[in-house]
Amino acid sequence: MPEPLKNSFGTDVPVLIADMIVAAYPGFDRDRFLTLSLSGLEDLELTPRARHVSDALAQTLPEDRKIAMEIITDSLGPEIGSAELTGMEPFRYLPFVFFVADHGLDHFETAMTAQYELTKRFTAEFSIRAYLDRYPERTLERLERWATDPNVHVRRLVSEGTRPRLPWAPRLRRFQQDPYPVLELLEILKNDDEEYVRRSVANNLNDISKDHPALAVETAAGWWNDDPDTRRMVRHGLRTLIKAGNPGALAILGFGSDSPVRLRAVAIEPSTAHIGDSVRITAELDNPSSEHGEALVDLIVHFVKASGATSPKVFKGGERSIPAGESAWVSKRISLAQQSTRTHYPGLHTVDVQVNGTRHPGGGFEIIDDAT
Repeated sequence: MPEPLKNSFGTDVPVLIADMIVAAYPGFDRDRFLTLSLSGLEDLELTPRARHVSDALAQTLPEDRKIAMEIITDSLGPEIGSAELTGMEPFRYLPFVFFVADHGLDHFETAMTAQYELTKRFTAEFSIRAYLDRYPERTLERLERWATDPNVHVRRLVSEGTRPRLPWAPRLRRFQQDPYPVLELLEILKNDDEEYVRRSVANNLNDISKDHPALAVETAAGWWNDDPDTRRMVRHGLRTLIKAGNPGALAILGFGSDSPVRLRAVAIEPSTAHIGDSVRITAELDNPSSEHGEALVDLIVHFVKASGATSPKVFKGGERSIPAGESAWVSKRISLAQQSTRTHYPGLHTVDVQVNGTRHPGGGFEIIDDAT
């Protein structure tokens, strides 16, 4: 089992933060901060640990929050040199991010400076959302300026911080209802030189697709061109719609409903299995026409839950380009080992095969309870 993430944010982190603050603000009550931040820290998970340390900062930094944020900004270490964050060391800045989100809203410019500098060392994607809620126009104007910043992390913040459904963060309801201001920023970033930024753009588009699928398809169609980087970004941004078999998303990728490819047969081996085993699902495709045919295949397994109901899980099968009159196969092994993200239960697991967005019944397999 991998080591829990919270262990990377241990008791050494408050000590490091204390040293950073003292270097920028010699009058800082280091001992009181450490007493507050270390008390109960090890009982918490990663994010609550960072919030706990942020609360300790709020009790020990100057009550003038403008001055407090200036101290935080002055205490920051060197900027990140690489295009992507690696390792857990930058997470020492997460308490600062929470501090700016919780205590900086009355000091917009100072908070923007702090977040700009934090992003060059970690990310302010969690704190910028509070400013998008309180000051949407001012913050969007600032983000538009940052979208062409020389620093790759600042440019990525523009996309990642405006994601309507950013994981581990409150949703931006305003942009779930009206994503057009976000799309204007993505238009600036969609051809960014860095994959790190373009992937964030794709993730943002994917968020938008969950609330506005037609708009996401329309946007993706306008972006689609012959550039491999753009195609990879668009495909990633449409991934939820592709899994759902959205006809518009599939048509952009060249897998329209007019494809001549058909599902001929499905084989599942073995038909009976035990927890811990695996099954292989094979779909045979054919192209009976006189023209070349394209197919995008997904396999959907309806896993039995503890209640006896089922929950579908989509597995990527693959793409096939099939000449006229020929056949092709898609095969995938499905593990039935118990996982932290999926617990297996006995019962009949039905299988569907989705070809270019159309689902076809594919039979099923039985998981036997070893205890019976």
